[in-house]
Amino acid sequence: MAIGAPIALEKATRFLFGCRKPSQKSCDVFINHRGIDTKRNIAGLLNDRLTQLNISSFLDSKSMEPGDKLYDSIESAINECRVAIAILSPRYCESFFCLHELAMLVGSGKKIIPIFYDIKPSELQVVDTDGSISPEKMEMFTRAIQEVRYTVGITFDSQNGNWSDLISRTVNVVKNSLNNEAFWYLDLILGHRN
Repeated sequence: MAIGAPIALEKATRFLFGCRKPSQKSCDVFINHRGIDTKRNIAGLLNDRLTQLNISSFLDSKSMEPGDKLYDSIESAINECRVAIAILSPRYCESFFCLHELAMLVGSGKKIIPIFYDIKPSELQVVDTDGSISPEKMEMFTRAIQEVRYTVGITFDSQNGNWSDLISRTVNVVKNSLNNEAFWYLDLILGHRN
């Protein structure tokens, strides 16, 4: 058996069969979004559809309970998730929290599926309206936005687009990503990867 096989075996088992430790909250998909633009439509619809398919997702408004520590819960979900969906909307770049989450996701090396919701990738630009973002954070946020700008994503026009197609297409991309990762771990267990 390959080095690291016990860890890979546990991960592959969880990924393939959905087995998790009882105390462990699961998060397969992290949904990064600007609530004011998307919480009541695309973010909520995606979360509901993923839940129906037994794919655990983290959507702040539905995954957290009173008393949960905001930053701890989000950081834990980002660290645990296997795939992220970044719903980039017209006011997305105005939110420090959205940009911070995106930078964490990019830094973690997780696969990010961008959805360009009523915005073109070229229109994404970090804005510091009140001068409160440090130069270091501005650079980090700009790099994260650049990363998703140049990642193949799904473009959607909420006025003319087909909502059902958007949800189905996004969910299919998520399912394929999760399956590919599970097979990667299985190959590792079987010694086909180092």
